[in-house]
Amino acid sequence: MKISEIMTKDVISLSVDDTVEHAAGLMKEHDIGSIPVNTNEKIVGIVTDRDIILRGVAEGKDLKIQKVREIMTSNPVLGDENLNVDDAARIMSERQIRRLPIVSNNILVGMLSLGDLAVEPNLRQEASGALSEISIPCTPNI
Repeated sequence: MKISEIMTKDVISLSVDDTVEHAAGLMKEHDIGSIPVNTNEKIVGIVTDRDIILRGVAEGKDLKIQKVREIMTSNPVLGDENLNVDDAARIMSERQIRRLPIVSNNILVGMLSLGDLAVEPNLRQEASGALSEISIPCTPNI
């Protein structure tokens, strides 16, 4: 099965020049935890709710003026719309990511999440395997 069959196709994105406050507002409005970031229609990063907390709020930044480019994760892992779900699950597992932006000719066409894999009855094993690899605990330096 191709990921284009199960991915979320109605995906919003941000510009590198959007504010962190705008990113957080979109996340709240759409009930999502990450948004791809583009420049000239090319995906150059991804910003997550975790990025906002750790690189914005925790550092005392003014989210009204701080730009997304300052907190985003650059060079995100991308998937091609023709990728099959087994390969996508393997990539997500190896790279320890829960969401994979999907592109066609370097243009954003969708987003694949572990949830997309989990709701398909015949893909639950792939989702479970990917989640177990993504959720490997780390040892905190306390």
